[in-house]
Amino acid sequence: MRYEELAELGQQLRIDAVRAADAAGSGHPTSSMSAADIAAVLLANHLRYDFDDPGHPANDRLILSKGHASPLLYALYKAAGAIDDEELLRFRRLGSRLEGHPTPRLPWVDVATGSLGQGLPVGVGTALAGKYLDRIPYRVWVLCGDSEMAEGSVWEAVEHAAYERLGNLTLIVDVNRLGQRGPTRHGHDLDAYARRLKAFGWHTVEVDGHDVEAVDKALAEAAGSEERPTAVIAATYKGRGVAAVEDQEGKHGKPLPDADAAIRELGGPRFIGVEVQSPPSTRSADRDKGRPELPRFDRGSKEATRTAYGRALAALGSARDDIVALDGEVSDSTRAEYFKKEHPDRFFECYIAEQQLIAAAVGLQTRGWVPYASSFAAFLTRAHDFVRMAAVSRAGINVVGSHAGVAIGQDGPSQMGLEDLAMFRAVHGSTVLYPCDANQTARLVAAMADLEGVRYLRTSRGETPVIYEPDEEFPVGGSKVLRSSEDDRATIVAAGQTVHEALRASDALAADGIQVRVIDLYSVKPVDVETLNDAAGATGCILTVEDHHPEGGIGDAVADAFADGRPVPRLVRLAVRNMPASATPEEQMRASGIDAEAISAAVKLLVERVVVR
Repeated sequence: MRYEELAELGQQLRIDAVRAADAAGSGHPTSSMSAADIAAVLLANHLRYDFDDPGHPANDRLILSKGHASPLLYALYKAAGAIDDEELLRFRRLGSRLEGHPTPRLPWVDVATGSLGQGLPVGVGTALAGKYLDRIPYRVWVLCGDSEMAEGSVWEAVEHAAYERLGNLTLIVDVNRLGQRGPTRHGHDLDAYARRLKAFGWHTVEVDGHDVEAVDKALAEAAGSEERPTAVIAATYKGRGVAAVEDQEGKHGKPLPDADAAIRELGGPRFIGVEVQSPPSTRSADRDKGRPELPRFDRGSKEATRTAYGRALAALGSARDDIVALDGEVSDSTRAEYFKKEHPDRFFECYIAEQQLIAAAVGLQTRGWVPYASSFAAFLTRAHDFVRMAAVSRAGINVVGSHAGVAIGQDGPSQMGLEDLAMFRAVHGSTVLYPCDANQTARLVAAMADLEGVRYLRTSRGETPVIYEPDEEFPVGGSKVLRSSEDDRATIVAAGQTVHEALRASDALAADGIQVRVIDLYSVKPVDVETLNDAAGATGCILTVEDHHPEGGIGDAVADAFADGRPVPRLVRLAVRNMPASATPEEQMRASGIDAEAISAAVKLLVERVVVR
């Protein structure tokens, strides 16, 4: 498209952004207006995309990291003929696909944005897929705002993109000087951004973001980069073209005060349609999805569930070409190294950058890959917002947290995952699994691959007894009743490490004449409501024991099983309520009151109270 037409298209995008926000009575038109000329040039002259086939393997990918500027994205879709004017003006209304911040309810949106600082890290994952897995020459375009350049996650992504030589990735920074409450850190100092990006190894181009010719040349230069990612740093003005709001503080996140006057000032409505370039003709390679030959562990032997995870994942990778693994520089501990050794071309080292770890997994899954991302459970907490947004993105990712609980021993509390079950249970549509032995772990690792949403597997550091046969089935949403009799006076519900303590306690209690039921609640979410209710009806008392803080873990999962009006049994919870220090695993479990002796004592007290009542 010629430059005069590009300028007109930019004005059309501004006007449609103004109209959409005005119709909704809310939104971020001024943030949209600053990047309108950039969007016009990108759409008309550089983006290769088939809007009738969003799943085309060679489509470029466009991520609007500054998701609050969604009116601009929707105006772009209208110009491309993907939506009509009627839908545009239903922006932010109940039932509309055009939400306040973009989500994959729209088929052209790969990931939800709006939590700033996430678009580039996810874009890195998508670019990794293009360069190293798909090997298809699509380009990943990420449009971000200058405010989000203060986010640490952005710089994790910047370094990773340079290290991986992602020449197929272009970051466009809309430097409009103003954030939500006032000026950004660097204002219009483009060189401040360029110096930092260059220091990480990026190619940079500084332009006037309202000069369509300069933007066009900059994007063409970016597309020519093969071994280095490119950042186009564009100076723009918020609210461009309307004197009442242009470069004015206090106008963020508000419809324009007089939309009709603004539209007249911008030259009136345009009706320019854009014929977007088609992607190159190509097809993605077929990916085998065979049944894995999972590792088998002898009942009665001992093995760490983290080791079973690594071996099972490697086996799954041998059977399925769509499996990829990522790790945060602890693969020797998480045991993801087993996968790395057998499938190095599908393993991604993300180093100590957990936000980038999860974001890369989200980016990879947009291209049809099935990622397993692993780190210590404790360190996944810093990536929680990426996990939360993965759920908003309807992303399918597998996250594995090892070294969970006080049972890791001498390393102390900074290394102990004690909040992870709560964190992942709270995620919309998530699945949370906590195996207690190696065969159970292997089965659950394989099952996770075909689930939807965010899936979390909690593994343990130390070796534990193998109590299940290799061919035992473990359906998600189920549990296993390990001890049961007609004389049971209480039920012990445990998972992972504490299952073995519960079994020891059961033996000790039986020697004292007290029979108890023991349930292995390996599926923490969804929880086995039926089995728990049967146990409650049979025994009247349930004691939960977990190597986790009391908030949000197994105790809460069990309590939730009785939240729909079912009869509530007497509930007692054993959990880590102290602040651990360095000690052996056995000493830790004893100090936290979650070992076999503590369980036995709690059951006796519980049974005595029931008798007295």
